[in-house]
Amino acid sequence: MPKINVLPKEISELIAAGEVVERPSSVIKELIENSIDAGAKTITVEIRNGGITYMRVTDDGCGIANSEVPLAFLRHATSKISSEKDLDFISTLGFRGEALAAVSSVAKVEMFTKTKAENFGTHYIIEGSCEVLYDEDGCSDGTTIIIRDLFFNTPARMKFLKKDTYEGNSVAAIVDRIAISHPEISFKFIRDNKTTLTTAGDGNLKNTVYSVMGREFANALISVDYELNGVKVNGLTCKPISCKPSRNYQLTFLNGRFVRSGTVMAAVEQAYKNSAMVGKYPGFVLNLTIPFDTVDVNVHPAKTEVRFSDERRIFEAVYPAIKNALSLGDTRPEIKISKPVFNQFERMNVEEYRQQILPSTEIKQTKNDFSVKTERINFNVAKSDNKSILVDKIELPDIPVKKAEVIEAKIKKENISEEQLEEILLIGEAFNTYVVVQKGNSIFMIDKHAAHERILYNSLKKNIKIGIQALLVPATVTLSMDEYNTLVSNIDLLNENDFEVEDFGNGSIIIRALPSSLVGVNINDLFSEIADKLSGSNVLSVDKLDRIYHTVACRSAIKAGNITSDLERLNLAKRVLSDDEIMYCPHGRPVAFEIKKSELERQFGRLQ
Repeated sequence: MPKINVLPKEISELIAAGEVVERPSSVIKELIENSIDAGAKTITVEIRNGGITYMRVTDDGCGIANSEVPLAFLRHATSKISSEKDLDFISTLGFRGEALAAVSSVAKVEMFTKTKAENFGTHYIIEGSCEVLYDEDGCSDGTTIIIRDLFFNTPARMKFLKKDTYEGNSVAAIVDRIAISHPEISFKFIRDNKTTLTTAGDGNLKNTVYSVMGREFANALISVDYELNGVKVNGLTCKPISCKPSRNYQLTFLNGRFVRSGTVMAAVEQAYKNSAMVGKYPGFVLNLTIPFDTVDVNVHPAKTEVRFSDERRIFEAVYPAIKNALSLGDTRPEIKISKPVFNQFERMNVEEYRQQILPSTEIKQTKNDFSVKTERINFNVAKSDNKSILVDKIELPDIPVKKAEVIEAKIKKENISEEQLEEILLIGEAFNTYVVVQKGNSIFMIDKHAAHERILYNSLKKNIKIGIQALLVPATVTLSMDEYNTLVSNIDLLNENDFEVEDFGNGSIIIRALPSSLVGVNINDLFSEIADKLSGSNVLSVDKLDRIYHTVACRSAIKAGNITSDLERLNLAKRVLSDDEIMYCPHGRPVAFEIKKSELERQFGRLQ
């Protein structure tokens, strides 16, 4: 057996550094978290060459006292933990007390720091764990740490770093997440001498998300604010219509720390069920606040994986938080066209007007406060002679009339209420699929299949029975063995929901009755679809029932292309526009789109 040796200090420190320092982004994470713990209100991060050759983090926090600066670079030195009990109530971010020691063992580190109580600051340099300079210096309150030549003394680790662009992107991702988790702090990120991120630090989460993740994502978010059983859930979540094709827009923060939690993700996605399109995932920025002793944040060295003492408690708080947010904040999607279609109606400036139109004017008549003018207007036509015509133009004086006065006069004249002024007016139907109506100052286009499907689905969910219809001749359906086994094991569930199904054996079942709305459908296809949706050993009974409702609603609903009467269209529109629960079909497609009058007027050049 080889002899056991005690490793020299410099070797053990290099090994310890590997637990914390994997790449530039892990260094930046540790330094920013220390700045936050120091009470900083402004933090600037700068990197060059992906952070490999240069990193700088500057904050206006409390700073470090001169006498304590060397201690900050010792392993296990920390101001955040003093006893064993503190490990059960970890409320700070960079608590381990080994980050600076680890970084200084594999890089050249320079620190400028000053507390408000001191007249002078401290300038400290340490390279490869060896102190180079320890002196007083004039500097601002707070701390600046500069990291140069990461892994300069460990070339083996340098080989594992990727290209500057990749490493820089990893740093940017860290800065983005931390900036979102602390909207009360102003962040600036400088990458290769170019500022790529600035946040206001005004405490407004949506403003910070706008700066980090862009206008489109930020504008699709609605607020989340909920508390249950000591778990507070705050933040933002997207409207179902704005769900993303991946989970890259899902950010969870636990007591201000970015974490990954399958429980939170599952709770959110369950809340979007039957609202989000299949294959799309909700984007969200959620901060959970829970007692510090109910979570273990030291499961993973990077502290992104956490362990809750009660996962169900988390799920039961997040799920209703999202459902509540969607019920209060979601609105019908609105159609907006970024640029007016009819560009020929754009307004001309004065010079263009003079060049295009040269009027010769003669006043013909002035009477009753209006005048009529005859103008010869010349039209410049490309590649042809100028043409001119005579037109009579009536000019009226500007008479200010308030909209409220017009409405009031109309009410007095016709004896109708303001509510009746916003009655639903049926305009028609496009492509035998989309019902078009007017309500107030908006036009709504309604997908009649999606709308009817949602209405039926909601009725089934509320235990409003559609009714049962016995078949004149019972139908025998032969299935694959997997489909047969699935349906036989769920016969009781089907029979409790307006079906009458019996096991006929040898891969066949007998259908004696169906929900009345399903009469006329292809029974073989129907039960093959039901079997497919009920398959899977992990499907909960409540989910199975939901899937049956989904299938019944989809099969029973009016189909696109079906002929419907004006009365049916109008009744459908009234039902949709009077019930905010009818926003999306069970597949997650929108039921209706809104086009505001102001948008149409902008397209036709009436508004600029």
